[in-house]
Amino acid sequence: MPLFTPEDLLRYLYKESSPELTAAIQVALNENWTLREQMEDIQASVNQLDIEREVIAPRMEVVQRVLQYARDTAVEAASKG
Repeated sequence: MPLFTPEDLLRYLYKESSPELTAAIQVALNENWTLREQMEDIQASVNQLDIEREVIAPRMEVVQRVLQYARDTAVEAASKG
């Protein structure tokens, strides 16, 4: 049975692995409980990062409003000057 690196598993998780690697990982996941546990750990880590990224990043709508406010106030300041 081939050994898979964490990078291989991440590529598989993000659907960026080659068809051959994807097939090999799927077979190995069905046969190897240790690999399944490793994949579950990686999945949990990725999920946690996604949650943290959502909390940290503002919604695009908010960013657009801030940028529009900055443009509006810059125009006002330029017209007064």
